[in-house]
Amino acid sequence: MIKDITFGQYYETKSKIHRLDPRTKILLLLALLVFIFLCKNFVSIGVLTAFVLVSAFITKIPLKVYLKNIKVILPVVIFTALINLFYSGGEEILLQFWKLTITTDGVIRALYMAVRIVVLIFTSSILTYTTTPNDLTDAIERLLMPLKFIGLGTAVHTVAMMMTIALRFIPTLVEETDKIMSAQKARGADLENGKLIERIKALIPILIPLLISSVRRAYELAEAMECRCYNGGEGRTRMKQLKFRFGDLVSAVISVAVCVAVLFLNKLF
Repeated sequence: MIKDITFGQYYETKSKIHRLDPRTKILLLLALLVFIFLCKNFVSIGVLTAFVLVSAFITKIPLKVYLKNIKVILPVVIFTALINLFYSGGEEILLQFWKLTITTDGVIRALYMAVRIVVLIFTSSILTYTTTPNDLTDAIERLLMPLKFIGLGTAVHTVAMMMTIALRFIPTLVEETDKIMSAQKARGADLENGKLIERIKALIPILIPLLISSVRRAYELAEAMECRCYNGGEGRTRMKQLKFRFGDLVSAVISVAVCVAVLFLNKLF
């Protein structure tokens, strides 16, 4: 399961979405995330889901790569669906046992919530798979640039750098966790069987080495940045300049049209 976590990794292909300005992708991602929560029926969220799936297809990234992220959060999806299945009201009862009641509205709401979570993960994955950490840093810093006028210029660069480093080290920490778990299993550790308390205790020999490894990596990274005379964003130049192109305009127009369609379908159905 731990090997299936691919969030935060850049997947290089020659697609049109890869060539978009990262600022455009971040703004469109935020807009889509908001409108995913604004969807009120299956028709509106169906249109939004179709748009996200088409976007994922345009990236030329294999579908199985996206499905790995879904596999990781599948327990969360199932848990959320079950909560909405048993605790949603409704008049038409489909099944009733003990104190639990399953209604038609509960089934619809459970499916709706499951679809919403899956679309959220798909949408976020498109950004991280098609944008390098360096481009994300530059884009976040440029988008937060207005804060410089109120004296937060240094803070903007620091926040952007912290977010990018965090995304960059997600795959590294996942790989490190997998190695530690394999080493503990080779020593006879049982991480999958036993009672809940026993399984939690079995995680301690994994968490402690992982914490030590993370601190060591952070120290090495800080040393490397100091050796390269890194002193924040002041006076830094960029090898790659961000430019808003025609493709960004087309993507923005299409995304706005989809968002307007969602609002219209919410009122229509």
